[in-house]
Amino acid sequence: MPSLLDQTLNPLADALRVSGYRQQLLAANIANANTPNYKAVDIPFAKTLQAVQAGQGMGFPMKTDQARQLGDAPDSLALASYVQYQRGSAVGLDGNSVDMNREQSEFAQNGVRYQADVTFLTGKIKNLLSAITGTTQ
Repeated sequence: MPSLLDQTLNPLADALRVSGYRQQLLAANIANANTPNYKAVDIPFAKTLQAVQAGQGMGFPMKTDQARQLGDAPDSLALASYVQYQRGSAVGLDGNSVDMNREQSEFAQNGVRYQADVTFLTGKIKNLLSAITGTTQ
């Protein structure tokens, strides 16, 4: 059974992990706006966060032959299983489906979500520290 500390901090850590990964995807879309045949991608944030919090897809056990080999894949590989091509975007003559207005808007909204999660996590840690030390800040 997870500790009280894990129960308090893990949901926020999961949200940061998912929104951070989504920010990377959106940044890649923006960076590839002029790349021929590039297809814009994204993850469904709520669905991905639910799956991460339920422990689904957050580890691909890999067979290893030697102790020096890496065992489990990093989180970004597990999150990659939720990546989808964006639907509804017009594809240009060059085969590129990046809609810069959408990407910039989603990038900004996701950045605000990430910052809010960081602020909330920082507040939780300060509250826990205050409880441990018996001081108020």
